[in-house]
Amino acid sequence: MTYELPRRILLLHQRFHILRLEYNTDKNDRQRELGCQHKRITVVFALLQLPQVQESPPFHLKQMIGARASRWFTFLLCLLSWLQTDAFLVGITYVGNAVAKGAVCLDGSPPAYHMDKGFGAGVNNWLVHFEGGGWCNNVSTCLNRKSTRLGSSTKMAKEIEFSGLLSNKEKFNPDFYNWNRIKVRYCDGASFTGDVERVDPATNLHFRGARVWLAIIDDLLAKGMSKAENALLSGCSAGGLTSILHCDNFRSLLPVGTKVKCLADAGYFINVKDVSGTLHIQSVYDEVVTLHGSAKNLPSPCTSTMKPSMCFFPQNVAQGIRTPLFLVNAAYDSWQIKNILAPGIADPHGQWHSCKLDIKQCSSSQLETMQGFRLQFINALSGLGTSSTKGMFINSCYAHCQTEMQETWLRADSPVLGKTPIAKAVGDWYYDRSPFQKIDCPYPCDSSCHNRIFE
Repeated sequence: MTYELPRRILLLHQRFHILRLEYNTDKNDRQRELGCQHKRITVVFALLQLPQVQESPPFHLKQMIGARASRWFTFLLCLLSWLQTDAFLVGITYVGNAVAKGAVCLDGSPPAYHMDKGFGAGVNNWLVHFEGGGWCNNVSTCLNRKSTRLGSSTKMAKEIEFSGLLSNKEKFNPDFYNWNRIKVRYCDGASFTGDVERVDPATNLHFRGARVWLAIIDDLLAKGMSKAENALLSGCSAGGLTSILHCDNFRSLLPVGTKVKCLADAGYFINVKDVSGTLHIQSVYDEVVTLHGSAKNLPSPCTSTMKPSMCFFPQNVAQGIRTPLFLVNAAYDSWQIKNILAPGIADPHGQWHSCKLDIKQCSSSQLETMQGFRLQFINALSGLGTSSTKGMFINSCYAHCQTEMQETWLRADSPVLGKTPIAKAVGDWYYDRSPFQKIDCPYPCDSSCHNRIFE
């Protein structure tokens, strides 16, 4: 069931010029964690038992008395505090001239991004961050995406929150706060690699991710990125994979004198068997690369020696990347555990259901299997190579995407490795203050983790 905030709180939002929340269509992302007054408060909207709001009914205060009123009051204070300090809203920019180039979303709509301009000493520095959202590997799944924000810019929120590595406040993002910060919306379904000229009139699906990539970069170059002194290509999840696959290409599109590096957050997807013994993710990637015509846009050092779809796996391309690359990843990546190790198709009786929702609910045998996954993940990191230009922050958390949320990027209780939070590790590496290549001890050794709990 979908719940809405009561009307009285919506009026408070309007008064403070906040908030148009964009809810992820994935039910597993209905959780938002808020830090308030030095303590973590996890707000799961379903647990609040909010009343369903109709057209415009009054909100009855008698429904908010006693403990429930106290809960609402705490929630509201934390929400307002969080919104006013950690995050801010940034409007959308549509790249209208991209349509003439065939650079469009799955439904044919123009690509889009959100940009907060740099200031002060950061005015000529650029951070380009790509949104995540999985992939579509057949006509059916792509048609489903076409009617959502992951396939159409007409479905995207006009404003989204910037926090974490996109924050504009020095105390929350000391190394990148005054850069030009861009979040590129994801609407092609293949990590910006597809390019099929023909459009089937029966489906009207456009597989043009590689063209969207170029159209976005061209638009940013025209807006000043052509004069960049520093640039960082980053992304989360499928966007993290984008930053890996396009890393050297990004370098080639910028001036020779620009300092260019790449950051992949939760984008190091590995090729392992699921709990039924099947290479499920490999078959998915086979279908993605074939459907979207991605082969010609994948790193050539890999495609010259391997089947193109195998070059969708970072472990097979990372060592060949010449541009400095940093990985932020949980060794027990929650998305990979749920969709690569124990996807529904491999667990027809739902034995992994509770474990995937909350790692504390895993049985001893399931934890043993997950420890095996961690070892395979660490082994796959050998594909990154040993160059000091490559960095990694691999913690033992049950998490997915840790750079976009303030509480995992840089807060008093953020995840750390060797007492170093993610923001400092990335900043030190980018500015060559010190290298950073650390892998955490096995779960449950790390008390700094913000482990995800799903509905």
